[in-house]
Amino acid sequence: MLHELVVENYAVVDRLRVRFHTGLNLLTGETGSGKSIVVDALGLLFGGRASSDMIRSGEEKARVSGIFDTSAKAEAVLQSAGFESADSELIIDREILSTGKSRVFVNNRPATVALLKDLAPHLGDIHGQHDQQLLFEAASQLAMLDTFGTLRGQRMAAREVFTAWKSIADEIARLENSDQEKTRMLDLWQFQRRELEAAGLRAGEDTELEAERRIQQNSGRLLETAGAAFEALYEAPESALSIVRSVAKKLDELAKIDGQMEPVRQTLEPALIAIQDVSFSLRDYLGHIEANPDRLEEIESRLAAIDKLKRKYGGSAEVMLVFLDDVVKKISEVETAGERLEELRHELQTRAKDFELAAANLTAQRKTVAQTLGKRVEEELKPLAMDRTVFRIEVEPAVWSETGADRAQFLVSPNPGEEPRPLERVASGGELSRIALALKTCLAGGKSNPNASPRTLVFDEVDTGIGGRAAEGVARRLKTLAAENQVICVTHLAQIACFADHHYRVGKFERAGRTVAQIEELTPVASTEEIGRMLSGQTLTPEALRNAAELMRAARA
Repeated sequence: MLHELVVENYAVVDRLRVRFHTGLNLLTGETGSGKSIVVDALGLLFGGRASSDMIRSGEEKARVSGIFDTSAKAEAVLQSAGFESADSELIIDREILSTGKSRVFVNNRPATVALLKDLAPHLGDIHGQHDQQLLFEAASQLAMLDTFGTLRGQRMAAREVFTAWKSIADEIARLENSDQEKTRMLDLWQFQRRELEAAGLRAGEDTELEAERRIQQNSGRLLETAGAAFEALYEAPESALSIVRSVAKKLDELAKIDGQMEPVRQTLEPALIAIQDVSFSLRDYLGHIEANPDRLEEIESRLAAIDKLKRKYGGSAEVMLVFLDDVVKKISEVETAGERLEELRHELQTRAKDFELAAANLTAQRKTVAQTLGKRVEEELKPLAMDRTVFRIEVEPAVWSETGADRAQFLVSPNPGEEPRPLERVASGGELSRIALALKTCLAGGKSNPNASPRTLVFDEVDTGIGGRAAEGVARRLKTLAAENQVICVTHLAQIACFADHHYRVGKFERAGRTVAQIEELTPVASTEEIGRMLSGQTLTPEALRNAAELMRAARA
C-alpha cells in the first residue's frame, strides 16, 4: 500500500505531498488541473520511462518519492538484489536530471530502474488509456490469461524447452550454411596440417636453437674467455685459489697463537669453497664447448625452415602449434559434420517432442482457464451495465515461441444476438473502459488468486465514455475492489466520486506569475461541495448540493 507520495518540480508541480489511505481514494478536479500528474509520478516509482521534459521549467531536476508497505514477495526481490529487509516499509526515490538521466534510491541506497520494475508487480498496478490499447494486443491478452490462471511455472517450463530446441535448430542452420564454405577450405587446411606436422615442431624449439646458434657462432671466443678465467682462478701459479690458500695458512698460524683470529679464518673458508666451485664449473664448461661447423649449419638450416613457417603461421613455435591444433579441429569438424548434423537432427526431434508435450499441457490448461476467466469477466460486467455481454477467450494455435504454441484472442458481444468478435472491432470507448476494469478486477486478486497480497491499484480515468447506471456500476466495482486492495482513481464523474472513502481535489492556481498544481484531501463537507460542483458546473447551487448529499447517502447505503 502507498502511504505517502512526494512530488517536487514535476510538470506544473513545485512541491506536492499527499498521504493516501486504505480503501477507495478518488482524485477529482477540472480538466487540465493536473490529476494525471499524480498517476504519472507514481508510474516513475514503478520503473516508468523518465524524460527531462517532465522537469518543471527553470529547475535542474525533478524528484518523486513514495513510502510503501512491503509484501513477502517484495522483500524477496529486495533480498535477491542485495538489499536488507525493509522492516515492512519501503522508501523509493527517483530523481530526473536535466540531462534526461534519472537516479534511483531504494531505502536510501542507490538502485536501478530494473529493480523498480521487478518490485512494481508486488507493489501496485497502474491502468490508464495506454493500458486499454494493450488489451488489443495478442501478447498482452495471452499474458493476462496466464496471470489469471497462475500458469507462470508451466509457461517457464515451455520456455526452457523452446530455448533448447531453438538453440539446436540454430546450430543445425549454422552448420548447413557453413558446410559449403568449410568444404572449400578443407584442401587448404589439410595442406597446412601436413606442412606443420612434417616440420615436427616442439614448443620452445626455436628459442633453444637460437641460443645454441649463438654459442656455436662464438665458440672460439667462449673457449678463450672461459680458459683465461679458469687459469686465473685455478691453473696459474699465482691463481686466485693459490693466493687465498696462502692467506688461509697465514691465518691458521695466527689463530694458533691468538684465538681471536679463528673467526677471521672461518670467514675466509666460504671464499675458498666458492673459488673451487667456480673453477670446477669452468672446467666442465670448457669440456662441453666445441666448435662444430656441421652442427652450426644444421642449426641455421632448421631455423630458416622454422622462420619460413613463422611467416605463414605465427611468430613462435608455440603459436604455430596452437594454429595446428585449430586446423586439426576444423578438419575434424568437416569430416564429422555429417555425423554431427545427424546427432543434432535426432536431438532436435527429441526436443521438439518435449516442447510439444509442454506446449500441449499449457494449451489444455489455458483453454480451461479461458472458460473460467470468460465467465468471471461476464460476472464482473453485470454490475457495470453490461449484464448481457458475452465475453469469450479463444485459444488458437500459433507459431512456436517462448510463450508456447498458442495465441489468445478476446472476443466480445455487447449486444444480445450478435456473434462475439475481436475486442478492438466492437467495443466502444466506454465499453472498453468497463471491460478493462472487469479484467483488472479478475487479475488483481480476491477469489481468482486467494494468495495474492493487497496492492495499490491505480485507475486513470477508467470512467471515459460512460455515465448514468454504468458509472454507478463502475463505482461499486471500484468500491468492492478497494475492500481487498488500496485503490487510487482519477475520475470526472460525480456518480463515482460519491463512493470515495477518501476524496482529494486537484487544482491549479497562479503564484508569482507561475502556474502551480496542488492537491488537498477533502473533509466530508468539502467533498459534498466538490461533488455538487461536478454536478452543477462552476456555480454551486443548493439543488446541486442536495443532489450531491443524496448521491453520497445512496453510495453508502
